[in-house]
Amino acid sequence: MKKISVFLIGFLLLPTLFLTSCDRGDELEDSQVVTTPAFELMKNYMVQNNRDINQIITNPDGQSFVVGAPAEGDLAAFLNTYYIMDIRSSADFLTSHISGANNVAFKDILTVAATTTKPILVVCYTGQTACYATALLRLYGYPKTRALKWGMSGWNSANAGPWNSSISDIAKNSTNWSYGSAPANISFDDPVITSTLTDGEAILKQRVEAVVAEGFKGVNGGDVLNNPGGYFINNYFSEADYTGFGHITSAYRILPFTLADGTYKALDPEANTLVTYCYTGQTSAVISATLRVLGYNAASLKFGINGLYNSNPAFKSNQWLGDSHPKNLPVVSN
Repeated sequence: MKKISVFLIGFLLLPTLFLTSCDRGDELEDSQVVTTPAFELMKNYMVQNNRDINQIITNPDGQSFVVGAPAEGDLAAFLNTYYIMDIRSSADFLTSHISGANNVAFKDILTVAATTTKPILVVCYTGQTACYATALLRLYGYPKTRALKWGMSGWNSANAGPWNSSISDIAKNSTNWSYGSAPANISFDDPVITSTLTDGEAILKQRVEAVVAEGFKGVNGGDVLNNPGGYFINNYFSEADYTGFGHITSAYRILPFTLADGTYKALDPEANTLVTYCYTGQTSAVISATLRVLGYNAASLKFGINGLYNSNPAFKSNQWLGDSHPKNLPVVSN
């Protein structure tokens, strides 16, 4: 009888053990789903929703991230088009600003952006920080945001000081300036970002908010030129300009690069500082902001080749030539 009882108990327990093992299998499958890397979830969302790197530079409507100051005859229409977000200091804003502009601290750009239905125009001193902010706003869901090219320096000649003082030829006789071919690109692993979120859009917004809180990340051209080995440098020039203008020694030429085709993997996610430089510092600001959201320790080389080798005989477009770029459009003070 005892043997029969033991047998019956064991028989009755079998379904319980079977169900328990199934439950644990389901739990294992669930855990495998949520361990998808946060970077991959965010990347997939960006590719599928027009937020890839090239789509931040030029939005789906074909608009560049930057727009120049208007001709005087177009001023009224220009001012009526945008919600103007001036991110300079309050003191400089009160001294001189564009009519209708709103003084907004960099850390508040996302909060203020939610209060308007107009396309946003971001304005700073020279275009460096405004382009950085523009990239972050586009990534967050405001694709029609644009930066004022050259900043207030290009709006009115009285504000041109920051650009004029940033012109330099430090690369002209530098032993760290080269005209050779670009080194072969290397393939790296994806950046690792930490998030408890499992939704790509939510992760992207979390990352943008974190980068906004950090503020603009830039580096001086002289620091990079004098110590190129201390940085992972990407020269964002065409192949012809890379050798024609010359470049910082050991700089890569990774252009274009996108998330969709995997070309972004040529960037080193473990670099102490990943520096992008371009012609004016404005495109590199957009790229650097985007890369920081993606998890790279990126910084923009301020003022681009204008701040490295402005008198370079090959350099013509996007060159800051003293008083030739600034207009004399009206400003107000209060």
